[in-house]
Amino acid sequence: MSRFKRDGKIDSRAGFKTQIQESPVPRGLLNAARKSGQLNLTGRGLTVVPESVWRLNVDTPEEAQQNLSFGGSDRWWEQTDLTKLLLSSNKLNSLSEDIRLFPALVVLDVHDNQLTTLPKSIGELENLQKLNLSHNKLKELPEEVWLLKNLRSLQLQQNLLEELSDGMGQLTNLDDIDLSNNEMTTLPERLGNLTNLVKLNVSYNKLKSLPLGISGLKRLKLLDCTQNQLESVPPVLANMASLEQLYLRHNKLCCLPELPSCQTLKELHLGNNQIEVLGAEHLNHLSALSILELRDNKVKNLPDEINLLQDLERLDLANNDISSLPCALGKMPKLKILSLEGNPLRAIRRDLLTKGTNELLKYLRSRIEEDLSKDAPKTAMTLPSQAKINVHAIRTLKALNYSEKQEASIPDEVFDMVDGSAITSVNFSKNLLTALPPRIAELKDTLTDINLGFNKLTSIPADFCVLKWLVQIDLRNNLLTSLPLELEALTNLRTIILSFNRFKVFPDVLYRLYSLEAILMCSNQVGSIDAAQLKGLEKLSSLDLQNNDIMQVPPELGNCTSLRALMLDGNPFRNPRAAILAKGTDAVLEYLRSRIPT
Repeated sequence: MSRFKRDGKIDSRAGFKTQIQESPVPRGLLNAARKSGQLNLTGRGLTVVPESVWRLNVDTPEEAQQNLSFGGSDRWWEQTDLTKLLLSSNKLNSLSEDIRLFPALVVLDVHDNQLTTLPKSIGELENLQKLNLSHNKLKELPEEVWLLKNLRSLQLQQNLLEELSDGMGQLTNLDDIDLSNNEMTTLPERLGNLTNLVKLNVSYNKLKSLPLGISGLKRLKLLDCTQNQLESVPPVLANMASLEQLYLRHNKLCCLPELPSCQTLKELHLGNNQIEVLGAEHLNHLSALSILELRDNKVKNLPDEINLLQDLERLDLANNDISSLPCALGKMPKLKILSLEGNPLRAIRRDLLTKGTNELLKYLRSRIEEDLSKDAPKTAMTLPSQAKINVHAIRTLKALNYSEKQEASIPDEVFDMVDGSAITSVNFSKNLLTALPPRIAELKDTLTDINLGFNKLTSIPADFCVLKWLVQIDLRNNLLTSLPLELEALTNLRTIILSFNRFKVFPDVLYRLYSLEAILMCSNQVGSIDAAQLKGLEKLSSLDLQNNDIMQVPPELGNCTSLRALMLDGNPFRNPRAAILAKGTDAVLEYLRSRIPT
């Protein structure tokens, strides 16, 4: 009788009630999926997918069986075929063969489950374009997966895969495949058949070699082989005509890969290997390189030919065995970051090394100038203006340097000394400037690099945009709170440094500078960022927002897949936690993507 009681009293209506067991998938959600063609069952604790889901497009809705009247918007017989099924973050260990009942599926996402097998009928999903199987327990894939000829994205990271068959070469429409964090010891030779592939990630596996067939990936832009057991890289990699980013960190390489005719490569990451020799033959064909990372190796010397890398912007040589530096480094016009900590450098004073890249390059250039001056004719007197200005630097290096003078303005005689020279670099840092020198506009036709750091600038004038050829702007350590929208005209700008200013808002104009590759804004007071607009900066690879006031990191920031360095430490947000940040940029972006609302 207890089931008829309510709060100790008899419930006279209890005998007429039907006991309804709540389904893990509400009927209303299924009805909505019939209309929209999309079903999101993420994070519902499912151990199996209910049969009602698989038969969504087969059975008539329960309401229809009860002879209810329907309005025009509820006609179940006009339902839409399911095209998107999200089953991620559940506890599934298998999928039913009934998945064949969704032949119109375009997206299938089952990441973050406990899948150990896949149904063979998955090969019948001939319209499937995106398949996410990451973060499961798959040891192998059925051959039927290779029948998915329209597949464009295949995510297999964080599984237990040891090998893939040559059938993989049938997925000729693939443009992105992630095989990272598996147990792979080899890659299939027919991998080279994936001629539309743009991004290939095989990091954190057990690869000892790369197949020669990989050279067939003519459109590949990014190849990530981090944390494997590679001892060499086949020279055929040079045949990959579109390759821009190559990651070979944490392997067993003893020398730089020889990549003849690899004219597109912009980033080469070789940290944590066993490289001892860096020769001219390794550098001859890397003319487009902007980043060369060789930290934690055993390099002993740098060749003078290092200055062949005229586009190099970042050179990381930390923790090697280098004892001296070639003065030729001082002739590299675009080098902005030179990391040398952890080397037994004896020929250069320790205090000079701590002053940063600009000062070190300035010192190396001065050594070149000293050698040149030994052969220069002696003059009877030096003009007063020349006492403060390096005339040789103006005429030979095309650089105008008037830094560390602690002056509130730049004297006219400084600009007078230019005398028609095609100046490409200006350094007015470490003065007391409160405004931009008006005569800087005289250099608008040739200037590509300007350093105004460590001054007292409170604003940047709108006419700064006349310097249309600028590639790098350094405005660190000033009093800036905003940037003018007119800077949008700087269509060649790649790097802007705004660290240690007083920005409370991320400048809107930065979202419009589509050529930007690096935005450095640490130690300001920025409270938020617009991830949707940042995604429009398709070339952005470095974003430093450390030590700001960001309370919440938007999950959509995870869609900014061009980022290779994202720095967020020192902000008051709670997520991602420090443990995620410590895993590096890829881990942070993946974490953020997993939290995007669907």
